[in-house]
Amino acid sequence: MSSAATATPADGAAPPKKSKKLLFIIVGVLVLALGGGAGTLWFIKKQAAAAEGEEEEEAPKASKAADPKAPPTFLPMENMVVNLADAGGNRFIQVGLTLQLEDAKTGEAVKAFMPSIRSQVLMLLSQRTADQVLSKDGKDKLAHDITAAISDIMGYEMPEPEEEGDGTKKKKRKKAVHNPVQAVLFSSFIVQ
Repeated sequence: MSSAATATPADGAAPPKKSKKLLFIIVGVLVLALGGGAGTLWFIKKQAAAAEGEEEEEAPKASKAADPKAPPTFLPMENMVVNLADAGGNRFIQVGLTLQLEDAKTGEAVKAFMPSIRSQVLMLLSQRTADQVLSKDGKDKLAHDITAAISDIMGYEMPEPEEEGDGTKKKKRKKAVHNPVQAVLFSSFIVQ
């Protein structure tokens, strides 16, 4: 009986010890699994937020030129007096220009190239006649040509003018060209 008495308490004591061990193991595994799952979820959300942040940073750069709330930078140039290409050479133009630029950074870059820009503008003006510069179309073309010259000097792409056709050909949609030189404005314009 002594062997039966010792076996019974031992059998009765062993199962509770095993069940407590098993319970601790199961709880430990569950805690680790939940912790790993929570860590993985946190990591995925962090990566998604970082990717979304990069997209938001890229989007303003692309739409910066189209932002109407951001005022442009205006860079006035010194007045220029140039002989026009009229017969006899007795006509001249005095013109004051102001460049409309995307931002102050572009203004600083343009200032670095100002001697080349000024020379190119003088060359463009000296090739025109009084009749060409006095008409509205002539002034528009002159402003476009000056913008193109500045863009060329600065290494910016110039958008191609839209062609007016008979409508028989389909127009291909071209990629928009970003040019920080937005416009050439005339602050004075005297032809004598």
